Amino acid sequence: MQIGSFTPSAPVVLAPMAGVTNAPFRTMCRRFAPGLVYVNEMVMATAVVHGNAKTARMMTFTPDEQPRSLQVYGSDPAMLGEAIRRLCAEGRVDHVDMNFGCPAAKVTRKGGGAAVPAKPNLLRAIVRSAVQAATPYGVPITIKFRKGLYDSLLTYVTTGRIAAEEGVAAIALHARTAEQHYAGLADWNAIGELKQAVPEIPVLGNGDIWEAVDAVRMMRETGCDGVVVGRGCLGRPWLFRDLVEALNGRPVPPAPSLGEACTVMAEHARLLCEHMGEALAMRDFRKHTSWYFTGYPVGGEVRRRFSCVATFGELEDLIAALDPASAIVEGGERIRRGHTNGPIRVALPEHYLDHLDDLAVPDDGDVMVLSGG
Repeated sequence: MQIGSFTPSAPVVLAPMAGVTNAPFRTMCRRFAPGLVYVNEMVMATAVVHGNAKTARMMTFTPDEQPRSLQVYGSDPAMLGEAIRRLCAEGRVDHVDMNFGCPAAKVTRKGGGAAVPAKPNLLRAIVRSAVQAATPYGVPITIKFRKGLYDSLLTYVTTGRIAAEEGVAAIALHARTAEQHYAGLADWNAIGELKQAVPEIPVLGNGDIWEAVDAVRMMRETGCDGVVVGRGCLGRPWLFRDLVEALNGRPVPPAPSLGEACTVMAEHARLLCEHMGEALAMRDFRKHTSWYFTGYPVGGEVRRRFSCVATFGELEDLIAALDPASAIVEGGERIRRGHTNGPIRVALPEHYLDHLDDLAVPDDGDVMVLSGG
């Protein structure tokens, strides 16, 4: 698998996740497994074009980061094309991923995110605009999407065919519907069907990769070309090291002890403090402490104290009070983290599904910070 001229050390991509896959998190992942594709959290095309200050801060890459991968959201072909043209012309990115999988109600109710593939002509116009904007600069475009809105309206094969026909470099399928959200099991059979329908470009699978063995099994069972990892790496940046080892036929290291996990946790927090200032960083980091402790027998009171941490020094003191020799419980790696809710009622504009062939651009210009889907 290649992304432009970049050949990763294993066919593994970090899924963009809002509020998570910023520069400090990607740095931690690269320390365990350099040479993979780590995608920045998603930004909105409209915000890129209009110079939104928060969006500019989100588009931060470290000097040693290669490739610089960014996910862009947009439902207006002209606006999205202009955003990608600017990013490429300014030399800010090496790879652009596009989101057509976000199931958030604030997005789909305006016809954006996971709702876009329901309208294939609009989808084609958006993808064509993105590819045409990036091609002169040699920047590859990839897209990520879900199976469809519902089991009764599946769009993943059509979406994949449109992507291939319009010059997309690779596609990734989160094998759930928008209605399913994050509940239940991902439908790996759909990944295999998509690969058979779109053999000419790489197809990556996403969904239920909690351990390295899951990636090996997904690729073997579906024939997909690589994997996209989201929730499975929350609080576990070492998962990417495990994936590289497993996909190259080498033994996977044992799970880290609690002390080893806390060392990684503290370094992650330190980088986040440098990135956004201590006060904001430590509030943001509280959710990460829960993920780092998933599977470790630390108890509810310890989790509560870490969930209220306010300074880096307090974090260090709390870590010092733990037993560093504690081991993860049996099956702890497979405990789900991040979103688990679903199914949901998919919010759509009124009469949105009445005319699936139209090219009406969704009115979603005020949605600025969204989930990677």
